[in-house]
Amino acid sequence: MSPDSYCQEKLAASKSSFTSSFRFLPQTRRQAITALYAFCREVDDVVDECHDPAIARSKLDWWRTELAQLESGSPSHPVTQALKTARHTFSLPVEQLAEIIDGMQMDLDQSRYADFKALQLYCHRAAGVVGLLAAEIFGYQDRQTLKYAHALGLAFQLTNIIRDVGEDARRGRIYLPQDELARFGVSERDILQSKHSTAFVELMRFQAARAQEHYERAFAALPAMDRKAQRPGLVMAAIYRRLLVEIEKDDFLVLDRRTSLTPPLKLWLAAKTWLSA
Repeated sequence: MSPDSYCQEKLAASKSSFTSSFRFLPQTRRQAITALYAFCREVDDVVDECHDPAIARSKLDWWRTELAQLESGSPSHPVTQALKTARHTFSLPVEQLAEIIDGMQMDLDQSRYADFKALQLYCHRAAGVVGLLAAEIFGYQDRQTLKYAHALGLAFQLTNIIRDVGEDARRGRIYLPQDELARFGVSERDILQSKHSTAFVELMRFQAARAQEHYERAFAALPAMDRKAQRPGLVMAAIYRRLLVEIEKDDFLVLDRRTSLTPPLKLWLAAKTWLSA
């Protein structure tokens, strides 16, 4: 199996919404963003699927070594082999790929965040940096577009945190800032025991409003000249914002279930956004 085929299978197996935004890209850019996604999936799976933290740390260290091999031009894993081509074509900084691993490392080192400032570092590493790398692949003329890409990455991560509150809690992680839990009268035990309440709904409305603010901040930063090039991100934004709407319609029932959009709806949103951008 070729490196590109391996990455494509990784993407397909994930059933990710990102598939909807990649399908319209030219082949070179599609291969590069698929390789980036596969890399993110590989290192994220280390943390989510490895139950022994020591083994997970060892595996992340291996990926750091693999990035060093990527930089020297001799990677061994299919994903980094695919990234080798993408890196040279689109000048992807290895340092930013390493920051993604740093984000996964944070999941091993801490499971609570005192406030939003502390959470921002995690969101930057886990998603903001991915946004910057994606912007390089999609292409831009104005460096202001990088501010858009970073803000959009943060918005996606905040949306994921809202969607996955229950799933994350079952892994022992609570990304909702501790000071905000206290402000809205929601305890850690409420989250861990999937206790849905009026206080929890108000807490989640606050989180959703913050995510929407980040989407608006991103859109405001996107220069008109780069709008067409950055259409894949706009497609994802349309899908993720619709997901937020559906979660809110469901009264933020995210503690014991995971809200998702149907494939036809995602495809419709993707086509509509792509054509109107």
